[in-house]
This record gives sequence, structure tokens and C-alpha cells, in this order.
Amino acid sequence: MWVLRAFWAEGEESLYYNHKIQRRTKPDNEIGPWSFLQFHIFYQTNLMQCFLFPFCFRSMNLIDFHLAQTMIFAIEEINNSSSLLPNISIGYRIYDSCGSTLSSMRAVMALMNGQERTVGKTCSGQSAVHAIIGASDSSSTIVMSRSTGAFQIPVISHFATCACLSNRKEFPSFFRTIPSDFYQSRALAQLVKYFGWTWVGAVRSDNAYGNNGMATFMEAAGLEGVCIEYSEAILWNNPREQIARVVEVISRASSKVVVAFLSQWEMDVLLEEALAQNLTGLQWVGSESWITIDRLATRRSSAVLSGTLGFTISKSKIPGLREFLLRVGPAQDPNNTLLREFWEITFSCRFSPQQEKESGPRQSQCSGSERLEEIINPFTDTSALRFSNNVYKAVYAVAHSIHDLLTCRYGEGQGGNRNCAHRDSIEPGQVLRYLRDLNFTMKSGERVYFDENGDPTAIYELVNWQRDQAGETVFVTVGNYNASLPKGDQFAMNGIQIAWGVSRCCVVFQRPRSVCSDSCLPGYRQAEIKGMPVCCFSCIPCAAGEISNLTDSAKCTQCSLEYWSNGDKSRCVPKVVEFLSFDETMGILLAAISLVGACLTIVVSLVFFSFRETPIVKASNSELSFLLLFSLTLCFLCSLTFIGRPSEWSCMLRHTAFGITFALCMSCVLAKTIAVVIAFQATMPGNTVPQCSIPLQRISVFSCTLLQVVICVLWLALAPSVPVKNTAHATEKVILECDVGSAIGFWAVLGYIGFLALLCFVLAFLARKLPDNFSEAKFITFSMLIFCAVWITFIPAYVSSPGKFTVAVEIFAILASSFGLLFCIFGPKCYIILLKPEKNTKKHIMGKINLERNQALRGGQSSSGCARLRL
Repeated sequence: MWVLRAFWAEGEESLYYNHKIQRRTKPDNEIGPWSFLQFHIFYQTNLMQCFLFPFCFRSMNLIDFHLAQTMIFAIEEINNSSSLLPNISIGYRIYDSCGSTLSSMRAVMALMNGQERTVGKTCSGQSAVHAIIGASDSSSTIVMSRSTGAFQIPVISHFATCACLSNRKEFPSFFRTIPSDFYQSRALAQLVKYFGWTWVGAVRSDNAYGNNGMATFMEAAGLEGVCIEYSEAILWNNPREQIARVVEVISRASSKVVVAFLSQWEMDVLLEEALAQNLTGLQWVGSESWITIDRLATRRSSAVLSGTLGFTISKSKIPGLREFLLRVGPAQDPNNTLLREFWEITFSCRFSPQQEKESGPRQSQCSGSERLEEIINPFTDTSALRFSNNVYKAVYAVAHSIHDLLTCRYGEGQGGNRNCAHRDSIEPGQVLRYLRDLNFTMKSGERVYFDENGDPTAIYELVNWQRDQAGETVFVTVGNYNASLPKGDQFAMNGIQIAWGVSRCCVVFQRPRSVCSDSCLPGYRQAEIKGMPVCCFSCIPCAAGEISNLTDSAKCTQCSLEYWSNGDKSRCVPKVVEFLSFDETMGILLAAISLVGACLTIVVSLVFFSFRETPIVKASNSELSFLLLFSLTLCFLCSLTFIGRPSEWSCMLRHTAFGITFALCMSCVLAKTIAVVIAFQATMPGNTVPQCSIPLQRISVFSCTLLQVVICVLWLALAPSVPVKNTAHATEKVILECDVGSAIGFWAVLGYIGFLALLCFVLAFLARKLPDNFSEAKFITFSMLIFCAVWITFIPAYVSSPGKFTVAVEIFAILASSFGLLFCIFGPKCYIILLKPEKNTKKHIMGKINLERNQALRGGQSSSGCARLRL
């Protein structure tokens, strides 16, 4: 521990291994009594490593000794400054905690009670401690801060990073110049997530530093989607069996990344055991406590730690520090045992002669004139000052706070918290209040201030352990983390290539993988495995109509109604719009059949027109025959309106045209059937009433057709057929179809046509036994049988057929029934006209009719004059 003292004008010298501090003389115009002012800045450090408590086997810690000398350097700078604390000298005392929280507690209590034990001598008397700098670990700092908090003594740590120390209720007087682990833990979580390591192991120091830091890391890692396979805790003084067990856990684990939230001492013992067990092939991620410790980055350790990544505080430069360090030696105080021990360890020599009975290698005699310039070790290294700068800033922070307090920077009378201090009665609480609002700029341009929790701005460098050309491990900055930036911009890489490890031949630049399960490609989603962490999952393909366009998607996204997933389920594409078009085979075939039917009907019409004077055409009621042929032509052509992209006009036209043309067709067939029945089934002899006269036939055709027209007009007026996109029937496509609008109107049209067809069928069936030479009723019966059969089977086929096949079924019904009427009614007549002209004579037809007439007369029947008119 170090205690700093400041003197007004003349005063006693402060003690640090009998090292004197330069004093400055009070100017003659200084106002106030010639009194002694004393400020104690208490610094705790681990100058000795203790390997068995309470006995402390001394082994010089050159790093903390370097930090202690940095503090002395800062004090001398302040004492020699004419702008900061002019005419006031700062003194110090140093206490060694020996790496023990109990020693830290004992030293603090002794300091506050007036029993101050320093290195080399004991001081008695009441000690007015106004600020403390230390300690070098979180556990000791926690104990110390709890003890001094009640007395409002500020504690400023350069190394204690535990996030728990930011709790202002528990540690109201704590400050630090190193960022809190609250930020480092989150930076580490973002780091492992950035490199895709979602399955990692964790090792921590079993103390406040490691436990709190790892707890924060695990919480942040969980939010980033990173899982912890194992979490082990160690201390540097644990039995080797326990350290070996932890190394075995690491070696057996499936994760390839180890996050080591350890102090340098725990990392030291863990590294030794890892080397003993040849633990290689892992990616280490370290905390700031050990990531830049030179004694860990050796050629021997590179087999385990090569390629290590970790965050550390930013490096800086302190002008004049190296020259100051090179002047340190026993010549400053020949009686100082610590300086003598430092000299002996640095130069491997002895001031006292080595006894014969002492074991170990023989060492040369120290002369005291050895040159530190020739030594490269943690004490003399100033190439990347990191923690030294923290000590440097801490000393200046205390000095600026005292300076502001004594110079009434905030003005007098601004409340109890801002009163100027009397030179003879400065209280620690006053220094504490000024530290809270401290804000100054170092000579390097760095701003120093504390937030409401006593923490500085968290700025880290991401360092990577790489080898230089000489094969030595160097710390290369490959990224940065700034907690003051907006989320998402805090962590950034600088583009420098990362070395991930060293193989037998060369440096490895391929990033290692550490995942519990392989990534799910786009088109798949993660499915949790029961009993395993969320990072362990199976990949399940997205369902039809769902996509995942990112790797490791937690769920699949449903495409919108008019979109569907592509083949690999990675993106939504517009659904296939399905309708019966003229470009596809089925559409072309149905259109061709429709045109063939229409052309064939026209050919039959031309044949009938050409042979209109022949007996068979006259006997077929030529006017109704031509009208029927005309309606059949329209029936064939109306099927074309069902093919093509549905539109508002085509939807209204297709069903109304179909209904009206078929109603006209059925009306013509019904008139022909009635004429045949009346001609040959008259039951009253001598009946000459012109029941089948042409005007009556026209009226019947017109009336029957007009009724269908009325139904269609009402249908169009009330609920017309409109084009719709049907996405319910088929999920993978959009069926573009015509919605009938009114189901009643649709089925009324079909029902009316069916009624006419059924009536024709019944009447034609009653007249089926007409003479063979004039069997038109028989042919009408066959045609109506086909017509009815087609449309009866049409109903279930229409209802059950999907998509465009519904339209195809309707077209097929139209064409089949039209062809049935054309072939059954007009086929036999065309056969006689074209191939059997000898039968197309009045004599042949009349011969058969007379024979039938005689048979009818024998049965008491009489022929109708309507038959004679047809001949």
C-alpha cells in the first residue's frame, strides 16, 4: 500500500523506503498560518506473490513494482508543477497486501486506526487518509471499499474491474480508472457472436472478479444466442488435482472456444497444467487481466495460446517514464530491502555472499552499478503502457480534486457540498464530492472523468496473439470496442488479418468453428432438441408456403396469399396463376375441337342448303333444322369464351352465351320432337288441326329461348359472374376463375336447359318406334340420351375438379353434348344425302310412310296433314 502526503511549505519528509520527496517553498505573499497539511493517498499492490498464507514467500512481482514506480513518477511530476497544487508537495506510503484480502483489510484498518505498517518501518499516530488508490484485484478492493465507505474515504482502483463495484449503495466512495467488467463481459459476448461461436466453454477465477464477470458474460451471451457448454472455477492456490480436473473437462468438451475470465495468476497455473496435458487445438478468448501479460506469451505457451483473442484497455505513452524507471535502483536507498531484492531478481545476482549450504545455482555478486538499459522485462517495458496509465490518471485525479477543493473552483456558498476547504481541516468527504464532478484533460489529450457509478468510459482494444518474424508472440490490435457509441456501432474490426493458431508448418488464418449444431441453411428452421441448450438444435425444412431467408432462422415465415415459397424455401415468389389458356396443350386441343365442331356444323348447314329441295331435307323441317344448326354453331363457339384469362366481360359472356345458345338449341330440338310426335302419334282419326304449323313452332322456340334470356338478364343484373383469385383451393398457386356470383342464377340456367332436354327426351322416347326410313324421333332420343348423360355426369365432375380442370370439364360437356346433337340428328341424314342418294327420293320415303300408314289405319289411327306438308 502506498500513502501519499502533501506538505504546505515546510514539513516532514514522507516515507517510501527512505525515499525523499522534493519540497517547494511557500511564497511570501501566501495567506494563512504556517501550518502543516497532510494528504494521504493510499495505494495497495501485490508486490509479493504469496504462495501459502499467512506465510508469504516473497517473489517479486515486477508488474506491480512497475506500477508503484509509475505512481511515484506521477507524484514527482505534480510536485514539480507550478500550475497543479502549487507550493504543495504530495507524499506517499506503500503497503503490500501480498495478494491476500485479509492482508488488505488489516492494512486498511491499521491505516485508519493510526497503526500504519509500511515496507521497512512502522509509523504510529493518527493518520488522516483522504484518498486511496488500489488495489490490484477486485476481491481486495471490495473488502477495502466496504471498510472505508462509512468514512467517506475515496478509493480509486486502477485494476479492479468487478461490475459489483459500480453499486453506489454498497460502494458510495469507489472510483476507478479502468472500465467495469459490465462492459467487458458484453464486449466478449459480442465478440464470440461476431465470429459465429455459439457453443463455448468458460473458465473463471473463483473470486469476485471471475464470478461476477462470468455471470455478466453468461447473461449477455444468452441474449446474443451463445450457449455455455461448461463453466469451471479455479484459484491459483487450488490443489493441482483440481486444476487437472478442469483441464480434462476442457479437453473432453465438444466446444472449440474457451472464454477465460481469469486473473493472471489463475491463468498461469491453468496454462501450466494445459501444457502438461498437451491441450491444443482450442481458441482462447481472454479477459483484460491476462491478455497482455508478457510472461504468459512465450514460445512455450504458444502451443496452447497461439491465436488468442481478448479485450484490453487502450495503450498509451507517458513521456519521461522510461527514463525515470531506468534510474530506479539500490543507489537511491541502499538500506531498502525491496530495492535490493528487485536488483537481485533483475540481474540474477546477490548483494550478500551466497552460503555454501544454500541450494540452487551459484549467483554472482551484485555491484549495484548494473545497467537497467540492458534489461528487457515487465518493469522496463514501456512500449504499450496500459495499466500504468490507469495509475497515472488515478494520481492526477486525486491531485486535481484537491486542487479544485483548495482553489474554490466551484465557488464558495453554493451549498454544503461545494464550500471551500479550510487548509487545516480538509475532510475525505470533501475530496470525495469533488471527485464525483471531476473533469480534466491529461497532457496526452485524454479526458478523465467518472460517471454516476464512478466508472470511466469503457473503451477497449481487441488484441490477437500473433508471431513476428523472430517467432516471438506480439499483441496485435485487430478491433475496438467503445461502449459510448450507439448499439450496433460499439464493436468494430479494423481489417487486420487475424492469426487463429499455429500448425506444424505455418500460421493458421482459417477461423475455427465452435457450434453445437451445424447452421441451418436458408429454407430450414431450428427445432429445439429436448434436454439440450437452445444452441443445440436440429434443422427442419420449412413447410410448403413458408420460407427462411437467413442462416439459423428460428422460425419460418409464411408467404402472403399471392406468394409461394420457391424450391429451396428461401424466398417467396409470386404464385403460379392458373387458368385455361390458349397457350397450353389442353386449351389448344379444346379450342381446336370447338372450331372443328363449328366448322363441321357449317358444313352440314351447307349440305342441307345445297340439298334443300330434296325430300329428306324437306321432311326434316328445314327451317327448324337450319335454326338448330345455327344454334349448334353458337354452342361450339361459346366454348371458346371459357378459354383464356378470365376478365369481367368474359366471365359475364361465357355463362350467359352458353345458357342462351343451349336454350335455343333445346328449343329447336323440342319443336322438332313435338312436330314428330304430333305427326305420328295423333290419337284422333280425321284430326286435321294444324298442330305443328310453322308459326306455332316459331312461337314455341322464341318463347322457350326468351325465358332463358330473362333468367340470364336477372342473373347479370343482380349478381353477375366476376373474375376472382382462388387461393383457398390450392395453396401453391392462384386459380384465376370466374365466380358465378349467384349460385341460384347459375343453377337456374343449367336447370332450365336440363328441363328442356328432359322434356325432349321424354317426347322423343314416346315417338321412338317411327318408320326406319324416317326415324328422326329415334335419333332425337339418342341425342337427348347423350345430352342428359353428359350433363348428369358433368355436375359431380364440375364440383370436384380443381382449378382449370373445372373449366375444361364444362367445355367438354358443351362440346360432347353439341357433338351428340349434331351427329345423332344430322349424321344419318347427311349419310343418306351424300352416300345413299338413291334413298333420298320421295318414292322411297312415301313407300315406307304408306306402309306404316296402313298399319296405323288397321289400328284405327289416322295420319296428320302435318306429315304431308313436310313431304
